[in-house]
Amino acid sequence: MIRTLRFRFIRLAMLSVALVLFLIIGTINVLNYRNVVRDADMILGILTDNGGHFPGAGRENRIPPHDMPSPEQDDFIPAVPYDAPDPEYEEETDTTWAQEMEAWNNAEDERPFGRKGSLSEETPFESRYFSVTLNEDNSIDTYDFTSIAAVEEADLEELSQTVLKSSHQKGFWRQYRYVTWEEDGKTTLLFLDCGRSLENAQTFLLFSILVSLLGLAGVLLLVVLLSGRVIRPVQESYEKQKQFITDAGHELKTPLTIIDADISVAEMEGGPSEWLDDVKIQTKRLAGLTNDLIYLSRMDEGQADMQMIDFPLSDVVADTVQSFRARAQLEQKTLSASIEPMISCEGDEKSLTKLITILLDNAVKYTSEKGDISVSLHKKSKNIELIVQNDVESVDPASLPHFFDRFYRADSSRNSSSGGYGIGLSIAQAIVTAHKGRITASAPSETSLRITVLLPC
Repeated sequence: MIRTLRFRFIRLAMLSVALVLFLIIGTINVLNYRNVVRDADMILGILTDNGGHFPGAGRENRIPPHDMPSPEQDDFIPAVPYDAPDPEYEEETDTTWAQEMEAWNNAEDERPFGRKGSLSEETPFESRYFSVTLNEDNSIDTYDFTSIAAVEEADLEELSQTVLKSSHQKGFWRQYRYVTWEEDGKTTLLFLDCGRSLENAQTFLLFSILVSLLGLAGVLLLVVLLSGRVIRPVQESYEKQKQFITDAGHELKTPLTIIDADISVAEMEGGPSEWLDDVKIQTKRLAGLTNDLIYLSRMDEGQADMQMIDFPLSDVVADTVQSFRARAQLEQKTLSASIEPMISCEGDEKSLTKLITILLDNAVKYTSEKGDISVSLHKKSKNIELIVQNDVESVDPASLPHFFDRFYRADSSRNSSSGGYGIGLSIAQAIVTAHKGRITASAPSETSLRITVLLPC
């Protein structure tokens, strides 16, 4: 039990830490991705407002393509003067890119997520983008690749059709963030290369997951090392409780044996009497409770003398059911059985016989008047399934999880007059656990109780 409790503590602690890390890492990476999308949309917004180009982006410093020196020329000079004129922009302008960015970053209108000042004078030179204009029949009219080199004309048909089919004004095509708008009957698709930002976000995600896994491994190591100290007070208390039950049980056996012997002597000398019979019955019940407590304590300590052998479980169940038929008939209760033949099980035959006896005794004892009791034994996948079901007056579903608690009695189905102490199902659970199985209680209806045992075969 202490080992199970320690495993549960470790499992819950690790699940808690993993959940917190998942929420933290997930939130950070989602916000990181949203920042990438937000910045891309901000740049696309500027490009869209200015016809697919940055406004006045370095016009005073641009070099006309036809004036660019060629490496094949003898007078090629790597360093190019930045004051070369640009005939494409003969029209004078009073607005530079620096001024545009200052106005954009300092604007009082709402920005995505309330962020300002995220664009710099280097943004036009760091951004890679291209645009495609489509006619009314979605055929390609014009395109502009002057600010990108990774896209070819052969890709235009695929990307334009893909974007149009998506029917979204904004989205992603491969690593490109795009925006679409219509003007003069034509559709313009503007794409911004977000490959580096997405790659950085992906790298951050992978590293955050790796760091989280290493952190979880470290936490697991610490929890495993420290869980022993956390559980130690409970373990010591539990060990003392088990030792007390075992010692008290052994100490009670001697006076009970003497009392039983004295009753026999009193009957021989004075003859039988109602009072002596009552004392004998209560002594027998107390002796049975003592033996059960000692047995349960040994099962918890793993000291029960169990011999795991392969034996015919079908025959054991059939014989045990047969031994209860007379009692059920005497109490006007119907006992039926459905037992699959030739089922063998590797386990302790004595303990499993006790298990079946406890379940049948419990069923006969608490079955309502003229009620039905059914026992079934079948193979289910890789397990052996034993089901004992009986009619009761009523079952409270809330009490089902407590059926295997020690000294627990559900008022609707268990009472002291029936002679039970509420420890039988606890012993049954200990036996099943020792055989690496599982036992559960369920209520198919309000007036029936089912105990299901699954044993590995």
